[in-house]
Amino acid sequence: MRHTHRSRLAVTAVIAVAGLGLAACGSDDGESGGTSGDAESIAAVIKGLDNPFFQQMEAGIKDGAGDLKVNVQAASNITDTTGQLDKLNNVATQNPGCVIVNPIDGTNLVQGMAQLAAKDIPIVNIDSPVDAKAADEADAEPDTYIGTNNVDAGTMAGEHMASLLPDGGKVAVIGGIAGDVTSNDRIEGFTTGAGDGIEVLPTVAANWARDEALTQAATILRANPDLKGFFVANDDMALGVARAVSDAGRTGEVDIISVDGVEDGLKGVESGELSAVVAQYPYAIGEMGVNACRAAIAGKDLPDDVTAPVALVTADNVADALKAAPAPFEEYDDPFADLVE
Repeated sequence: MRHTHRSRLAVTAVIAVAGLGLAACGSDDGESGGTSGDAESIAAVIKGLDNPFFQQMEAGIKDGAGDLKVNVQAASNITDTTGQLDKLNNVATQNPGCVIVNPIDGTNLVQGMAQLAAKDIPIVNIDSPVDAKAADEADAEPDTYIGTNNVDAGTMAGEHMASLLPDGGKVAVIGGIAGDVTSNDRIEGFTTGAGDGIEVLPTVAANWARDEALTQAATILRANPDLKGFFVANDDMALGVARAVSDAGRTGEVDIISVDGVEDGLKGVESGELSAVVAQYPYAIGEMGVNACRAAIAGKDLPDDVTAPVALVTADNVADALKAAPAPFEEYDDPFADLVE
């Protein structure tokens, strides 16, 4: 199953492999040892299904599993670090052939990963990276990582905002949880992409919550009547910002760009509430995670690091994005699928 990028649409769907080619992780001789678990089954432990992003991820994992038995476990919410670890520890006792992990933070699943590594069960890390130092100290390094380059996604958003505001202006930034790496990377990229012509206001945290983003945006709009735009670190918060802009009677005057590409975000672009979203594809990330597990179970060498596809979705291409959702609307390379052809 090989996907190739052909369209002229504004899409970045680059699969980047870090290091020198397809070097296996943590292997001195470049050979992978397959699995000591049940080669007919895989498991996944992901973030909370209260968020549509992770619902799409779950769908990609299940759809990609095919004839493999698949067990998907999810944290109860975005802060349930201990509960998520408990689910991984339970999965480790079941000895699946491979496990996909999507940790809430960089360290909360390391203890469970150490149990898997001790049993020679491959670990595929998706979306949110495990802290490399903590994993190394626990001898629990994942076999591969698959995720969005959030700095690049933010840069794409910043460049588009600059194109919408050629004369410059103030742009507010609504982030996720203060100190969150994903949020910080997106904001860093946005600031770089926006360039010197845009006055980027200090970041305000809204904890990934739509209601908090609405409240924060309303405050910002009152304090800055000349505001030209918002950059928002995810779609759910962006829809809260859009409500605040509407309440202020400024829909169509204040541009809003976010990162995620969940269906509600795409519909926001379609309706004109949002100017654009930089779409990640959790469905594709989940599916690629399954293909990585297939390759690991088969004893294939895995690339260390793979960058998942992203796409800039505007009014010009949102119909294509909605038609294909939750899958990417552009073809892309999946090196793991190539390994198991």
